Amino acid sequence: MTLAQWRHRLREQLTNSDTAALDADLLLCHVLAKPRHFLLSWPEYQLTAAQLSELTALVTRRKLGEPIAHLTKERGFWTLLLEVSADTLIPRPDTELMIEAALELLPNSPAKLVDLGTGTGAIALALKSERPHDCVMAVEFNANAVALAKRNSARLGLDIEVHHGSWFEPLAGMTFDMILSNPPYIDVTDPHLEQGDLRFEPASALVAPQAGLADLVHLIRQAPHYLTAQGWLLLEHGWQQGAQVRDYCTQHGYQSVQTRCDYGGNERITLAQWSGRLHV
Repeated sequence: MTLAQWRHRLREQLTNSDTAALDADLLLCHVLAKPRHFLLSWPEYQLTAAQLSELTALVTRRKLGEPIAHLTKERGFWTLLLEVSADTLIPRPDTELMIEAALELLPNSPAKLVDLGTGTGAIALALKSERPHDCVMAVEFNANAVALAKRNSARLGLDIEVHHGSWFEPLAGMTFDMILSNPPYIDVTDPHLEQGDLRFEPASALVAPQAGLADLVHLIRQAPHYLTAQGWLLLEHGWQQGAQVRDYCTQHGYQSVQTRCDYGGNERITLAQWSGRLHV
């Protein structure tokens, strides 16, 4: 069969996916190690036996619902192509809102930033790519994810410091102009955990106690000890958690608290500026 014929067949086989055509092209590009325009430029190309064997195995896994990013071991985020694995969340487009907001709020002069719960390193690396003179750090609890973030840093040539530890644990005595985090914020009873890509992602990066708010509250409470006066805390959260996150920030002495919506119009990230006075 030709490449054009395989594209057609894969689209028919992947009907359980909402993005069957895109899935088919991404899997073919991965197996061929070619960019997407190759599929259009060489429709008569014949796959080798080895390529067909790999493609068949990947299609079988995709039919079972495994995320494309896990099959190809990569995902685009911001302007970067990141290595991904089952040890971390797959970077989502909505998280790019964090990068947009950070670039608006940061000063023109070099700043010191930290991404807590960095996973693939997506947030930290995207900001380093835009602000190469900033000191950008990242913290991650999962040792395999730490290694992954370090690989992405080295492969992309973006020099960030990745520390192994829980939240602020490795940052004793440090202060930052901005703290960013996309922490676990899903309630353990949320039915979405049994749907789509979430089934294949680590629960430790998704689920938090107290109806998904525990880690968000911890970050809000502890961040003032690590923020410079007028420094910013940026948090991603669930679409129904915006009001609670704003209230917690206000109660703990932050100012200029605001929530921004994602591309679907849902409240997704909250920005809060530290007043410089520890909450009593």
